[in-house]
Amino acid sequence: MAQLINYGREMLRINTQKNTIEYSTDSGRNWHSRYSSSSAGIFYDLFQLGKEILACTSKGIYYSTDEGRNWHSRYTSSSAGTFQQLSADGRNLLATTSKGLYYSTDEGRNWHKR
Repeated sequence: MAQLINYGREMLRINTQKNTIEYSTDSGRNWHSRYSSSSAGIFYDLFQLGKEILACTSKGIYYSTDEGRNWHSRYTSSSAGTFQQLSADGRNLLATTSKGLYYSTDEGRNWHKR
């Protein structure tokens, strides 16, 4: 799971002990809190998709357009299972879930079993 991503000039990570999103501007030497609310659930994975950051959480797929400061629900149905990890194959967004491999052709708004 990608609990750390490079995003522009920053690094973003999931602090699993605190369930927060943290950022670093000095290659990971120092970390600062960016998001600490529990409204998005427990964070499992981060993935950059264009200018958005996507996150697998215990509540589904969430996205941020402001460097992880705020998170909004993108997909919260349980029909695909619990999302664990995101990746891309060049055309589709892929997700490993508790029910298997799923793909999305619309940036994670809808998911189909592969």
